[in-house]
Order: sequence, then C-alpha cells, then structure tokens
Amino acid sequence: MVAVNPAVTKVSLEDFLKLPETKPYSEYLDGEIAQKPMPQGEHSIIQTYLSARINDIGKANKGALAFTELRCTFGGRSLVPDISVFAWERIPKTEQGRIQNRFEVCPDWVIEILSPEPSANQVIKKIIFSLKQGTELGWLIDPKDESVMIFQLNQLPDIPSKQEFLPVLESVKEMQLSTTEIFNWLKIE
Repeated sequence: MVAVNPAVTKVSLEDFLKLPETKPYSEYLDGEIAQKPMPQGEHSIIQTYLSARINDIGKANKGALAFTELRCTFGGRSLVPDISVFAWERIPKTEQGRIQNRFEVCPDWVIEILSPEPSANQVIKKIIFSLKQGTELGWLIDPKDESVMIFQLNQLPDIPSKQEFLPVLESVKEMQLSTTEIFNWLKIE
C-alpha cells in the first residue's frame, strides 16, 4: 500500500536510507519517496493474525519467520511490505546469530493488504518488482471484496475461491488457510 506524496523530490537510495523513519513508513521507489497510508482496523487485524499464524508454524519448525512493517532494501528500492516472510536459512543474522536490523535482501513471501487510499496497481507493481528480484510468492489481500490475489513468478496472477487453501511457502506447508478464514478474523462476536 503506497500513497504518493504530491511534492516529489528525486533522492538517491543512500540519502533516503539516512533520513529518519516516518510514521506511517515511507518507501523508496525509482528515486522517489512515497509514504504508506496509516493502517486502519481491518488492515491491522489481518496483519496481526496472519503474521502470528505464519510464525506459529514457521518458528516451531524453523522453516520461516514473518515480520510486520519491515524495511527491506533490495534491487535499488527500499520497501516496507505489510508482512515480509523469510525462509529460516535466509533471515539476515549478525556474527553472534542475532537478527540483523537492516535487511538488504528480498523476502521469500511478500504480503500486502490493500487499504482504501492507494490504487491496487501501485501495490501490484511492488509485488511484481519483488518477484523479479527473487521473491517466491506474493499475496495481495483486498478487504473490500474479500479476495486474495496470488502472485508467483512465471505464472498469471490467480484469485482462488474463498474455500480453497491458499498457496504458502514450502517451509510452512502445514499452514492451511483459506480466504474465508482470513476474513472471518474481522468478525467480532
């Protein structure tokens, strides 16, 4: 989800990375800085539950780890996907075995949750860029029409039925999740 600022100044990636972080986060795309819209209720609960679900399985089997709002700098861009999932062996670590603060590699799985402000095409461009840089899987979750669009390299995008299990990384293949289940998280009973 990206909202483009009306006054755009071209800056280098190096200069962008020296700037203080903003809330909501800014991203660096093709020499321009674009600020993401502030997440709202539906976005927030989907992001929270989905990352927890991925981490329940991924951490238990040391297969993958999901990060929310993590800055990933790769391919000349600096993006902040709603959820970035890294296969366990690809998580950037320090010499002491701790998670690095700076991630300068593409995620294995990029998940974006569409907000009312940006156009779907702006978000799709980020997912496609990530795939071209080595990301295996992309999801675009659209709360308005309760769908999940799936992106995989060398395949046409797909929107599975609401009852089908959605494709996931091989390292968390035990996770069986349908579009219906994702949108049931929005119901408070």
